[in-house]
Amino acid sequence: MSTGSNRTYCDGVARRDFIQIGALMGMGLGVNLPMWESLRASTPDRSGKAKSAIFVRLMGGPSHMDTFDLKPGAPSTHRGEFKERSTLVPGIRMCEHLPRLARTNDKFSVIRGISHSLAAHELGQKYLASGNRPIASLQYPAYGAVVAREIGSTNALPPFIAIPSQSDNPTGYLGMQYGPFETGRTPQKGQPMRVRGLGLEQGMTLEDIQRRHNLVQRYDTAFGTLAQEDKLLAGMDEFSQKSYQMIRSRETREAFDLSREPESISSLFGESGFSQSCLLATRLVESGVPFVTVSFGGWDTHQDNFSQLKEDNLPQLDDGLGGLFEALHAKGLWDSTVVFVTGEFGRTPKINERGGRDHYPRAMVALMGGGGIHGGQAIWRIGCKRAKAPKDRIFTPDDLAATLYRCLGIDHHKEYLTPTGRPVMLVRNGNPIQELLA
Repeated sequence: MSTGSNRTYCDGVARRDFIQIGALMGMGLGVNLPMWESLRASTPDRSGKAKSAIFVRLMGGPSHMDTFDLKPGAPSTHRGEFKERSTLVPGIRMCEHLPRLARTNDKFSVIRGISHSLAAHELGQKYLASGNRPIASLQYPAYGAVVAREIGSTNALPPFIAIPSQSDNPTGYLGMQYGPFETGRTPQKGQPMRVRGLGLEQGMTLEDIQRRHNLVQRYDTAFGTLAQEDKLLAGMDEFSQKSYQMIRSRETREAFDLSREPESISSLFGESGFSQSCLLATRLVESGVPFVTVSFGGWDTHQDNFSQLKEDNLPQLDDGLGGLFEALHAKGLWDSTVVFVTGEFGRTPKINERGGRDHYPRAMVALMGGGGIHGGQAIWRIGCKRAKAPKDRIFTPDDLAATLYRCLGIDHHKEYLTPTGRPVMLVRNGNPIQELLA
């Protein structure tokens, strides 16, 4: 244990850190260092059609055969209960329970023929969230962490926000400072969202916060360069400054307040938590957040696949994504926002004895639209008879990642150094899908 003014306690927290963390806790943030170090980022020069991204994660793995690649000619053991419907784009068909997406599919493209070999949820989620096949010796950063580092934040809002959360170690070897700000819950229609850290709780006032903020500033003055030279303390300084800015910023609070959305926009969305999360994502992007993740679970349909999809998942997906695409257009954000929608894998073409479909990474679909993406396409195919594998051409999660980074003007071959000095490419094996790029 060191001695002096920066002496640590038994839990490893320095005295000066303790003052600062106490100040943050007093704001009602309930935070820790990883949460607010996520806001440290620079804003380098870059080129790309999109300035921001919305990543929609369909947790559990949706079936390609029951959504965007139905196989009406397949045997009854495979094809399922749903019928196809025509769409706005001639020649492209999708599930009958996605009417809004069928009317707006000129705005996005369906990528078929995606295949990999990781049939476990956690591994598949890591793969699809980073574009790198997981390995035991290295944790790869998720897209949002890379965007937080490459693009950063230009106002009081964090550069990477997850609704409601993002698991699977999203920062990887980049470190905790690029992690997501998690809302911790999904929004409700027409209500200001109560986000931890943006409200004054238990009788706290802005004057109380100012006094705590001044306490930390007085410490900095008293101990001069000592704190500045300590990287951990420097991170805490930025942590404190950003939290202080957020809680005092009316712009930040209003970004999470869905009741401020005009009726012309809010009416585009349904009442489900997913739909309202998509509305919140548009508000955050509009407010300058470069990367927003929206998670929508419940796609792990090992049984009662068709009733669950028909009554719950597909109507929510249709309302949420349909509203998202239309709202981004109405707000003038479509050309500057790339949208990426995927699960961690598909589901078995053959229906099991419980009326469900099981994990199947060999064939899946994804959607991409917005800034830098040609809409109105369904590229490549999954075999028509039993839909077991892609036909003619295979895309990988690596290719999807490279495409996303290209839209954002980030070089997917760029190398970062791990904490041990190992150089690692952002996406080593993937290439942008040229048919998608506008």
